[in-house]
Amino acid sequence: MRILHTADLHLGRQFNGLSLEADQQDALDQVLAAIHAHGPELLIVAGDVFDRAQPPASAQRQFNDFLRRVAATKTAVAIISGNHDGPDRIEAMAAFTDPARALIRGAATAEEPPMLLHDAHGPVAVSALPFVYEHAAREALGDPSIATPHDVIAAQMAAARRAVPEGARHVVVAHAFVAGGAAGETERPLAVGGIETVDAAAFDGAHYVALGHLHRPQHVTAPHIRYSGAPLAFGFDEAGAAKSMSLVELGPEGVARIEELPFTPLRAVRLLRGTMAELLALPQSDDIVAAELTDDAPPVDPMRRLREVFPNACRLTHLRSLRAPEAKSALAAPERPADPMEVLGGFLETVRGIGPDARETELLARALGALKRKEDEA
Repeated sequence: MRILHTADLHLGRQFNGLSLEADQQDALDQVLAAIHAHGPELLIVAGDVFDRAQPPASAQRQFNDFLRRVAATKTAVAIISGNHDGPDRIEAMAAFTDPARALIRGAATAEEPPMLLHDAHGPVAVSALPFVYEHAAREALGDPSIATPHDVIAAQMAAARRAVPEGARHVVVAHAFVAGGAAGETERPLAVGGIETVDAAAFDGAHYVALGHLHRPQHVTAPHIRYSGAPLAFGFDEAGAAKSMSLVELGPEGVARIEELPFTPLRAVRLLRGTMAELLALPQSDDIVAAELTDDAPPVDPMRRLREVFPNACRLTHLRSLRAPEAKSALAAPERPADPMEVLGGFLETVRGIGPDARETELLARALGALKRKEDEA
């Protein structure tokens, strides 16, 4: 049986204020092309379909269209909610699907009935474990002892094992931070305080574990416990990183072969370093760019000039690499107090992965203005 595993689409996400809608559509088209080229019996999307619980309507239409195109093939689907998704929104997609061809799970329950598929070697049971925080899991799974993300997965796996027919190979879809995985800068924490990782032993007995959450393709502790990674780079820490989906060949005893099918991004994410003259001499490109300038003195209007060659440049720093540390220290301006709007914007981006929009910026500005007036009157 062939399984195409992807995850962390984050539809509706922006990159430093730049829309990624066209880039994400191109990635979805590449998934469809892989389905037509390789004919997998199962497509897995292991969580974080959307970038936030209330995604823009354009992102919802984008994914609905993708599912319609998958439904026109012979490929079954297994989809779960991730920590960025609204569970009810994902769960609603299951209402009118064929349970023999689609397993879509947004909300956790105490029962974990699998989707049963068959190949020449017999039955394959697919368990889809939606992401759920500990406080919600205690009620949903009927287990008041749940205290960590590991406890959540362990309880879900116990329920899933009970429902797997004897002799069936077991494929598990989950969204978690498995201990030993390599994280990047853009994954939102799965726990507030405490330990957010899950021990790989929680998945004992599964023949393939299709994971979401970490954005780099990788296996953890064993080749059959695998993150496909995200189809796009969402931060400059991933500049130049290879992105792929995983094509898994499931044999009679488990995983026989895993092939990484590369994504070719519509726009690459690049880090550039050099003088302003050197960067302006590079070929024009629509890639998403962060630039580090090495000029002795800060150039005049550098971002405007850089965007004449790289219109999607969205970060620029001046390294002053040729100036001695003593000189830089002597010439440095006094440290500027933190701007409250910048602090609040950074907080929102850290917590939910996106900064404030125009309406939120206006509300924050009003609130800060009211506080300042009170301080002035005191």
